[in-house]
Amino acid sequence: MGNYKDPDFQERKDIAAAAKKALLQKFIAAAEDPKMAQRQAERLAINEARLVRMAEREAVRLKREADLAEESVKAANREAQARLEAEKAATLHAAEEAERAAAIAAGKKAERDARYAARKAAKKVRRRGY
Repeated sequence: MGNYKDPDFQERKDIAAAAKKALLQKFIAAAEDPKMAQRQAERLAINEARLVRMAEREAVRLKREADLAEESVKAANREAQARLEAEKAATLHAAEEAERAAAIAAGKKAERDARYAARKAAKKVRRRGY
């Protein structure tokens, strides 16, 4: 067999500490790397540009919603005005129709009265002979 020796607890602890220290040194070196700082700055610039675009889209959306709300208010006003004019026209038409019906009724009554008067006059003529 070879020269195999099981490491004891202290050796394992020292090896783990050395590995952690090496890993920490690697991350510290990476954080101090100018390329890493440049990439971080680029990411920040991209993020800021993204936020600006999102704010612009939100402003456009709010303006569009305001325009749609204003347009719907104008449409509602136009519809109310049209409804009011239609009601006025219907009232006027109904008044004209009632007036026409009253005129027709008056004409029929006048004709009926004239026939009645003619019958009365004819009856007088028949009875009295003149």
